[in-house]
Formats: sequence, structure tokens, C-alpha cells
Amino acid sequence: MYMYRKISEYLKQWKNSKYRKPLIVQGARQVGKTYAVLEFGRLNYDNVAYFNFQTSESLSTTFNESISPSYLLPILSHISGQTITKGSTLIIFDEIQLCERAVTSLKYFCEEAPEYHVIAAGSLLGVAVNREKYAFPVGKVDRYFMYPMDMEEFLIALGEKELVERIRLCFDNDRPMPQALHELCLKLYRQYLAIGGMPEAVARFIDTHDYTQVRHILETIQMDYLDDMSKYQDNSNEIKKPRLTYETIAVQLSKKNTRFQYKILKPGARAAEYENAIEWLVSAGLLSRIYRAESIQKPLENYKDIDDFKIYLSDMGLLAAQKGIRAEDIFFMEEELTDFKGGMTENYVSSQLIRAGFKPYFWRNDKGTKEVEFIISLKGRLIPVEVKSGMHINAVSLKEYIELFHPVYAIRVSEKNFGFENNIKAVPLYAVFCIHDE
Repeated sequence: MYMYRKISEYLKQWKNSKYRKPLIVQGARQVGKTYAVLEFGRLNYDNVAYFNFQTSESLSTTFNESISPSYLLPILSHISGQTITKGSTLIIFDEIQLCERAVTSLKYFCEEAPEYHVIAAGSLLGVAVNREKYAFPVGKVDRYFMYPMDMEEFLIALGEKELVERIRLCFDNDRPMPQALHELCLKLYRQYLAIGGMPEAVARFIDTHDYTQVRHILETIQMDYLDDMSKYQDNSNEIKKPRLTYETIAVQLSKKNTRFQYKILKPGARAAEYENAIEWLVSAGLLSRIYRAESIQKPLENYKDIDDFKIYLSDMGLLAAQKGIRAEDIFFMEEELTDFKGGMTENYVSSQLIRAGFKPYFWRNDKGTKEVEFIISLKGRLIPVEVKSGMHINAVSLKEYIELFHPVYAIRVSEKNFGFENNIKAVPLYAVFCIHDE
């Protein structure tokens, strides 16, 4: 089953760029890195020379002997059974985090053999490579961080490409979607909350429409992630911390104030004790962290409060699995979900904005009584994004923000249809992917 991924557009630009360097595609496990680069190679090159450091022990030995391209290329050609030709062959190094010498070799492919097209894919690259011992090829590689499928990719996978085009048209023109289609899109959005964007889960849903099978896949991925936390932690006392942090995200998001609270991890927990665990999870791509902006000025990075942040899981299906939420609960938004509904919706919007390339922040007033969920830099302007999980759109916090900072306009994300009123652009939850900077 072919699944469209947005990385394919980036890869085409990378292939044709005169400034092309070896490319590292990184991201959490099971987000579709290998599939995407193999499919790109199949469609855009005469042949693909594929190497997997997890399945070939002798491969690492070869790189330990030498990392010079002139030494490596004839051996790699023999191992793969492929003639490796400049510009016509795509060389893929998969699970490259398992061979640090191979990571270092990318520097020499850039300097000594730039005419060869090389893509390296790996998970946990942010935490698995010992950078004190091995030189990371800083400045010698292009990098792309891959995430689970966003809402647009999910819709296209479900065969709804025409619906995606209609959503974009309504977004661009602030024109309401026909009510029947609006309700269909909200249903598809709720499906996405239950299934998420892990390609295997999406493919299984398309094949079977069985949410039980989808949940089994997601729970297996969760267990693999927890195993990785043990595998890449040297100190046994430290293993528990990323696991405990990861497993309590859903609890954090169930609170009225979704700000990260250490006391939820365990009584008396302190930042100094758990900040490395959070950093590990962020570097591994398993969660994202969004800071409060102390002042609404550009660049927001200069005004982030490093002690005041929220964390969100990378995938909505994994969040539902962690919380033990059934698909039926999400479709009908049962009363039992009341406390979690807001945090779940925030997590969804955060994931879509990050996939679109934004680095969001959030705002809270000095009294701590009003909050706008996200502030993004959109086309050079700081735009507030208010998030509501349903039709109710009481805008007290957004109103205060507008009075204080006078943005050129604001965005409100909710279940309401498209529109533009009182300088607020209404964006339905299913259309967050339309917010982009291009």
C-alpha cells in the first residue's frame, strides 16, 4: 500500500539541489523513515543500494576498518549486489545510530564524494551517539526530522484527497464548509485522535477498520519505546525516570492547567532530578516541549521561561493508548473524557503545528488566570492560536491577549466551521494542517 508522505517533496528538492549534502532523516521509531526513503529511491533513481546496520553485523566491521568513501564504495557495491553510480544510485544507511563510525563517515562523503547521493536514517540519533568519542558531521549533512503522519497525510491515506483540497480552499477563503462535509471531517478528525499517525496503525485500519487491531499495534510500539529507554540508559537508576515521565503525560494533560508539574511524577520530585529524562525524551522524538513566552516579542526564543513548559506526546494514537481511551469514547466524547478533552485537543494542535515547521510557545497573563494555548511566528508576525475542544468558544483569554498585544489577527481552532469575524480566523480542528508559513 502506497502512503503519501510530505517528506517526498523535500527529498525531491534535496536530490536536485546543487548544495546537496548527505542527508540524515531522523525521528522516533516506526514513523515511516525507512519506507519513505526506499519509496523515494525506487521512484527517482536507477537503483538503490540499501544497508541496514541492525541486520548486518559485518557492515559495522567494514566502517571500523575505514570511513573513506574510496575504500567503502567498492565494498558496499559488493555487499549490496548493486552497481553504485554517481547521481544514479541512492545509497541508504538504515539504523545508522548503531554504527557511530558510519555517522562520522558522512562528513567524508560530503567532502570527498559529494557526487554520490547518500541518505542515512535512524531513530534515537539524539541520544544513541556518543559525541564525546565520535565526531558528529556538523555542517556536513542536511537533516530532516520526520514525525508520524499529520492530519492531511492521514486523510490522503484514507482516499480523501479531494476533501483535503476542499478543506484548503475553505481555509484560504474563510468560506464555510458545507455542513454535511463539515460533520464528515469532524468524524475523520476523531478517527485520527483514536488511530494517530503511525503508518502501521493507519495501514491496519485501512485494511481492517478494526480498532482493536490498531490498539494492539500502538501498545506494541509503546512497549518498544519503553524498551529503548532501558537500552540507551547506562545508569540503572536513570532508566526509571524517562519511563515514569513518558507514562504520566496523559495524566499531566488531564489537569485543568496543562503546565508540566513534577509533583505528578512522584511526591517531592524536583526539576534537577528529572530534567535530563525530559531532555532524553525530547531528543528521542517521543515528546515535544513548549515553553511559556514571558514577553510577546520577536524572537520568542529570547523570552522563553525555561521553568514553565508543557509537554505533549508525538502521536495521538499513542496518547489514546496510554490513557486507555476507546475509539467509541472519542467519537461520542463521553462525559468521562471531560477532564482530558482539553489536553488531548491541545496535544493534537501542538503536533500539527510542529509538523508544519512551527516552534510554538504559549502565553499566560501575570495573574495566571488567562492563557492562550499557542503563539506562532507566521509570515513574520506573532499570531495567537486559541484552542477549544468543542463548539463552545468563550474567548476571555484571547480577548485579553488581543487587548494587550494587538496582533494583526488571531486564530481560533474549534469544532466550529470556517469563518473570519472580529479579526479572528475560525479554523475547524480538522484543518490545522492548513496553517503553514509557505
